[in-house]
Amino acid sequence: MIGNLLELFCQLLRILVGSLVVALLVPVAMQVLARYTGIIPVYLWTEELATFLFVWIIMLGSMIAVWDGTHFDVHVVPDASTPLGILLQKGFVLVVISLFALFFAYHGINYVKFGSIQNSVMMRANLAVTYVTVPIAGAGWAVFALYRLYEAITDYRVTRKQMS
Repeated sequence: MIGNLLELFCQLLRILVGSLVVALLVPVAMQVLARYTGIIPVYLWTEELATFLFVWIIMLGSMIAVWDGTHFDVHVVPDASTPLGILLQKGFVLVVISLFALFFAYHGINYVKFGSIQNSVMMRANLAVTYVTVPIAGAGWAVFALYRLYEAITDYRVTRKQMS
């Protein structure tokens, strides 16, 4: 049941990321039209808005990647062939992701507080709007990675029972 709820949440994240990509087309198109055609004047706020949207897309997209297991990782040892070895390999990566994620979530709160006393230059938008992506992504990474760790442990137990 928890897995289904997390999958639903991830689907909502996918829709949100897709919507943000579509929204990103507007300021980028305005920048291109202004710089290369002269049809419209150069609006400097479009660059800030594009940056803010891009940050949200990256951070939410990284949450999706952790859920899907498509976030990059580096293989420094050959893939394990035993159920315990597979659990240890997956478990190590997921624990490291979780620790890193919890660090982001915890320290991201102070980052947001720091951003809340700043405004962007052109749009005068409070930077907490962008900085809040750090603790949100950290919390998402942690939840998704810990659930995947739970699944890996469950798979190991089932495989071990089937082998005996």
